[in-house]
Amino acid sequence: MVKKALRSDSRFTLMYSSQRHRRSVAPTRSIRTRSQVVLSSSSLHTLPPEVFNLILDQLSVLEISVFSMVSKEINQCILDYISTVAWKNKMIIQSFHRSTYKEQLSTIGHYRSLGVLFKRCTLLLPTKERLKFIFKTFPQIPCFMLRHCQIPNCIGFSSCGVFLKTLIAGWDELECHRVFNFLCELKNLLQKVEAVIAAKPGVRRYQEVQFRLFCRQVLLDPWLSQFWLTQLLRPWSVVTQAHLLFILYGPQLPEVSLHAGILGWQGLLETGLPHTSLWDLAQAILLLNGKLEVKGWSNESMLAILEELIVIPQPWHVENVARLLVLCGSNLCYTVLASKALNGRLQEISRLIVY
Repeated sequence: MVKKALRSDSRFTLMYSSQRHRRSVAPTRSIRTRSQVVLSSSSLHTLPPEVFNLILDQLSVLEISVFSMVSKEINQCILDYISTVAWKNKMIIQSFHRSTYKEQLSTIGHYRSLGVLFKRCTLLLPTKERLKFIFKTFPQIPCFMLRHCQIPNCIGFSSCGVFLKTLIAGWDELECHRVFNFLCELKNLLQKVEAVIAAKPGVRRYQEVQFRLFCRQVLLDPWLSQFWLTQLLRPWSVVTQAHLLFILYGPQLPEVSLHAGILGWQGLLETGLPHTSLWDLAQAILLLNGKLEVKGWSNESMLAILEELIVIPQPWHVENVARLLVLCGSNLCYTVLASKALNGRLQEISRLIVY
């Protein structure tokens, strides 16, 4: 009985040790990333560039943007692909004078898709390199530049604005600073601002309208941004800031006028305007008033801008001043009245209260 037990124990020991040995020498499985699996299981990376480009020709802009995130190799191939003249001529629309509303929406939607494409395919590049690549890829489109297109219903600025906003959506403020500085350098924005404000109000009417359209459709509207507006105003004095605010958001001549779209500088001096004419200007003032934590921005600076604004080009009709203050809300209205009271300007307060 003892011998049988010893034999069974030894047999069990040998079987257990052999099984343990087999487990120890079993081949190990290495972990691979998704991109490595895709590249190793497909032959895309072995295709000639011509064949790869033919495949990309069959994809939409959004499909190419998704494809660019598969791997670094494919991302680089797509960057090379969208840098070609053939792709630019095919995909970058340069006709912005569409006759129907449906065609206009289609063009703007296409530039939104282009924004997604460039956002994704340049994801691995630093901000400065991204901007250089993007604006180098785009040809010199006249409708994207100030004072290069005089067609009334041109949607070039709107398309450019949708592209830019899609591109930088989610970027932090430091990156947006770099974008703003890059655009200023690329389009000589500060020099063009200086050329507009150097003249008396209303003298350079076409330049004023062009600057207004560019800033509002490319940088500001329809998503009015505190960041972009403060960046536009920051380099200038209080007087110039008030001047720029009027150019950007001041009332325009009515559409029935022969000069529709021109800024109504003189209309504020002669008679009271409807509330709707001053609504955009009041919204911009409220936006700035909510950004007082910005360095160099305070209640005093806002009051100074308001004081300068209501005398451009000459003192406004009191009814227009009162309507602007009402549109700006109770808090700002009381602050202005209190400031005038502290400075002994009681007659102005009484006239404003009457209106």
